[in-house]
Amino acid sequence: MNAERVFVGLGANLGDPLATVRAAFGELAALPGTRLVARSSLYRTAPVEANGPDFINGVAELQSTLEPEALLAALQAIEARHDRQRPYRNAPRTLDLDLLFVGERSLDSPQLTLPHPRLHRRAFVLEPLLELAPDWSHPALGALADHRAATAGQAIERLP
Repeated sequence: MNAERVFVGLGANLGDPLATVRAAFGELAALPGTRLVARSSLYRTAPVEANGPDFINGVAELQSTLEPEALLAALQAIEARHDRQRPYRNAPRTLDLDLLFVGERSLDSPQLTLPHPRLHRRAFVLEPLLELAPDWSHPALGALADHRAATAGQAIERLP
């Protein structure tokens, strides 16, 4: 299979989130059949539809030959190594890895929806994603840059 362009959102707000997100970039690069192409800046963001401390967020661009379901399983294994717990929806977390895009695939299964269904409504995903791929389009929503205004009220700070 040919490698596809993949985007993964990273976030953490428990423990040492800065160190965890930085480590996770390296773990993504080590996945089989996968190469880390680029990583966004890191951003400090207030929780959206959640509570707890601020998050550290970023986006990784990968080239991968893994199928979406295998990628999801690999991301969940990385989260588990960082003691990710899921006590309730949108709970604070040691690490959250979201599969945003796998090429231009659309998928809707009980385990995985591609593209990620809420990415265009969240500054913590949209800003780092557009940093890496400013002209990226969503198959149903069009140019992602056109959705920035919808996230304007969300607190986000690019870290040095």
